[in-house]
Amino acid sequence: MIRAVRVLPPLLLAAALLTGCGTQKAGAGDSGAPADPGELASKAAALGINPKMVYVTEAAGFTLAQQSVGVQGDEGFSASYADRTGAVIHLYTDHARYAGRYKYEVTEKDCVVWLQGEGGVSGAVLEKALRAVHRPTAAELDTLLPTPDPAFTDDVPVQRGDLSPGGDGVPDNSVPTPGL
Repeated sequence: MIRAVRVLPPLLLAAALLTGCGTQKAGAGDSGAPADPGELASKAAALGINPKMVYVTEAAGFTLAQQSVGVQGDEGFSASYADRTGAVIHLYTDHARYAGRYKYEVTEKDCVVWLQGEGGVSGAVLEKALRAVHRPTAAELDTLLPTPDPAFTDDVPVQRGDLSPGGDGVPDNSVPTPGL
């Protein structure tokens, strides 16, 4: 019994010291390595988005609606996060010159990021999500932006099989008459 009492304080001290160990600061966005800048630039450019304006957020119970990801304005970014009740947090980015126009916004380097809620999202939830705004990690980038399809990223037009070979650009919509 006395030996257990002597061992307990050093064990508690070791546990307390180990709690402070680590190289990353706790907080939003530290769940993985930063996204590769080249990959981010390639994926964003394929959608017409300025890669410097791609940001994400986190909110408890909300998940990214992948179909919502796209361009905002000329080259900004937009994405929406939904919960199971249908509430939605919209994230938008644009040039920093638009800062100061939104209730829930933060200025990040060369752009402004703002959030809007829909379906009963409280101001407290938006504030917390605003504090969690960060650049995407490598894992987040994989789900956030699709890999560009090389068939659609160059300047070669899509080849269609219904255009007349004469080159007038009019589709051949003729229908063969049965029996003739």
